[in-house]
Amino acid sequence: MNEERKFTRIVVEPPGPKAREVVGRDEEYLMQSYVRWYPLVIKKGDGVILEDVDGNKYIDMNAGIAVLATGHRDPSVVLAIKEQLEKFQHYSLTDFYYELAVDYAEKLFNAMEWHDNKIFYTNSGAESIDAAIKVSKGYFEGRRNYFLAFIGAFHGRTIGSLSLTASKPIQRRYFFPMMPGVIHAPFPYCYRCPFKLEYPSCNFYCIDFIKEWILEKYLPKEELAAVFIEPIQGEGGYIPAPDGFIQRLRRLADEYGFLIVSDEIQSGMGRTGKLFAIEHYNVRPDLIAVAKGIASGLPLGALIGRRDVMILPPGTHANTFGGNPVSLAAASATLDRLLNGLMDNAAKMGSYLIDRLNELKDKYDIIGDVRGKGLMIGVELVKDRDSKEPAKEELGKILEYSFKHGLLVIGAGISTVRFSPPLNITMEVIDEALDIFEDALKNISEE
Repeated sequence: MNEERKFTRIVVEPPGPKAREVVGRDEEYLMQSYVRWYPLVIKKGDGVILEDVDGNKYIDMNAGIAVLATGHRDPSVVLAIKEQLEKFQHYSLTDFYYELAVDYAEKLFNAMEWHDNKIFYTNSGAESIDAAIKVSKGYFEGRRNYFLAFIGAFHGRTIGSLSLTASKPIQRRYFFPMMPGVIHAPFPYCYRCPFKLEYPSCNFYCIDFIKEWILEKYLPKEELAAVFIEPIQGEGGYIPAPDGFIQRLRRLADEYGFLIVSDEIQSGMGRTGKLFAIEHYNVRPDLIAVAKGIASGLPLGALIGRRDVMILPPGTHANTFGGNPVSLAAASATLDRLLNGLMDNAAKMGSYLIDRLNELKDKYDIIGDVRGKGLMIGVELVKDRDSKEPAKEELGKILEYSFKHGLLVIGAGISTVRFSPPLNITMEVIDEALDIFEDALKNISEE
């Protein structure tokens, strides 16, 4: 159907017969608490290209929700996994030791801007956030038990992490009461400022609001343990914090004595062109929660923090599978790839992709905003640029059109298309992806 394209190939309109059969079985046997964007049934992946069970090929602009930093089946990552499988698959760090856990931590810390760290290995992003909650409480020995998070944030779905999440009502529905002591403040979503102000003339009123209306009114400031922040909100709409905001937050934390936890689960591990997104703001957080891209698709997460903060005593926190040796082998190979070209490529290709998307913004009024850092980019769709009414229905149609023509993108926030491809993507692949995306924009404009 699109033989003229180099990277994509649609041989049968998706979802094809094999895909529909799998979807039917999925509905029969799996709890349907997931939200699937479209009926993609994957057979295999190679680099930045996915193939479904019916033989259709797609450009992957999702990377498994920003997980596959090195792309699909990176040879060095696959080799590291195979070599570790020949040695041993598991032996819990909860009770014993193995060298790989120490080697990876040392390699990671040497690559970081700040070297005096300690690490706790987890299995997922939500578990990393839960670890941060406990470490923060432990650091203050129970004297501080309140937490501040931001509206629009997504930190996970376990009860602890869900208590911090404030992205969509459906994510919290049915689960009250959650962990007590969590307060939410407006995030500096400058395109839709909750205070109806303009950046930078606002002078970061969102920080003044936290100080004057939360810490000075009802949240005892001496009991605030930590603020959790995504330097770039992910599920909330791929929204980078504006320059200056996190710096002001750091000063507020130093003034009142609470910790800053940087949620780098989606924005970390090279996605923004730096190892962690918060480095763009020249601010050191006290704790960093990591997962997703850390091991190129194998289950692994981590909580990384200042040595003087990571002080929970033996027996207070542990898990069985955190720091699995096969996952750590993949993480080590992933870090090597990041440091030897992929982070630089993310910065370079991200700049190119943003420029190309801004060209589309000049042509199509449905694009209200293009934003991001590196290869974490959001394109917010609006019905009208003056009113900024979200184009929610149009988002769904654009995602479906793209899927049917060989491009895999998904949404974020109310009406944002997110672009988070593997970090090894090339300019040539981006160009073909944007050809399809522009076709989708044309299609919706002609309706």
